[in-house]
Amino acid sequence: MKINTNNKVSPENTVCPGPVDLWSPNRRGFMQAGMGGFLSLFFAEWLGTTSRANAQDTPKNVRPKSCILLWMNGGPSHLETFDPKPGTATGGSTTAIKTRVPGMEIAMGFPQVAEVADKLAILRGMTSKEGNHQRAQYLMHTGYAPNPTIVHPSLGAWVNEELGVTSADLPNFVSISGPSLGAGFLGVQYAPFVIQNPNQSPQNIAYARNVTAERFGMRQNGLNFLEQGFQNETQDAKVKGHREVYSKAVRMMHSPRLKAFDVKEEPMAIQQAYGNTNFGKGCLMARRLIESGVRFVEVVQDGWDTHKDNFNRTTKLLSGVDPAMATLIKDLSERNLLDSTLVIWMGEFGRTPRINANEGRDHYPQAWNVALAGGGVRPGVYGATNETGEKVVDKPIMVPDLFATVATLLGMKPDKTFVSPIGRPISITEKGKAIPELIGG
Repeated sequence: MKINTNNKVSPENTVCPGPVDLWSPNRRGFMQAGMGGFLSLFFAEWLGTTSRANAQDTPKNVRPKSCILLWMNGGPSHLETFDPKPGTATGGSTTAIKTRVPGMEIAMGFPQVAEVADKLAILRGMTSKEGNHQRAQYLMHTGYAPNPTIVHPSLGAWVNEELGVTSADLPNFVSISGPSLGAGFLGVQYAPFVIQNPNQSPQNIAYARNVTAERFGMRQNGLNFLEQGFQNETQDAKVKGHREVYSKAVRMMHSPRLKAFDVKEEPMAIQQAYGNTNFGKGCLMARRLIESGVRFVEVVQDGWDTHKDNFNRTTKLLSGVDPAMATLIKDLSERNLLDSTLVIWMGEFGRTPRINANEGRDHYPQAWNVALAGGGVRPGVYGATNETGEKVVDKPIMVPDLFATVATLLGMKPDKTFVSPIGRPISITEKGKAIPELIGG
């Protein structure tokens, strides 16, 4: 089992890291020590968790909103995805294809997505000021620019806190092929559960060798006694979060829903439709988890930092993303889950319209795109760039407004505030306003 307790995009997923340090040393040291104990003891506050197997069930005819974030790590070019400019000096070799929606064209690498375009809201007016990978990844996960005085929660952590079921027997926030950013000041109990390999179910679920359920319970009782005393003495919120993490881990160990992580249980035709790639398996796992009550799943596709050989590399990346994304949307729709599940496709920024000497595109936060589907979003194209894709000329969208829109679609209040450990009120969005035209589809 692996639970992400830090607030940093993994170094291997960050090609051009910036100067901002997103680690929280005190919490990291605290949790590293705790995780060592977890691997040998799997301790928590209590056992007897199988009775909670249905904790994520919801009342009849009422299904809370959930979210799947398809994260394109490295920054995908808008000109090779949802805003192609064929026949122009900046368009390169990318051509446009028609979609199911009359007048809506997207890049040639999305033939299957084109068939579900009637369910897409394509936001072509995204713009920001963050052109550094690490800073932009932080911005697009939290809605805030990095600040040395505070670590903000990621969107997944907000959803976990706002919509998650505290007593759930599966994690409310799962990161596949991640990790995603963590929970910041909300506490480690809202951080993502990380699955690095979607071809494998969570590891270290069974009891250790020669440990029976009775012995396991005795160990838990002893450790619970020690931790309760420590919590009473220190009154430290991190201790409470630490204990909640392990309680969740034990509930998960005994959950009959663990099979949601096993994509091999799906019919072969479904597995093949998503594609035989880690991203395809991750999207299939995401659907299974959402169906089982998980509130937020992030699936990461790395490799979009195309400073060199942009066109060939993008074609290869899209060959895996296209079938997975299209099948995910169709699958959710056929299972009556799309209306309650918001799918977000995005990266940290776009890439330069100008093609460099290495047939690549460089970082470009001035103009780029995001795609949404389901969750009550109104389909269609919103915003536009000019004929070369260099600047937004219609309906620019700042990141706080995107986050406010996403929060509203998920049934959260964008202006709801939380108090950070230093007493600072922080809202889900930094003065963002939801975009009315995108809500109510």
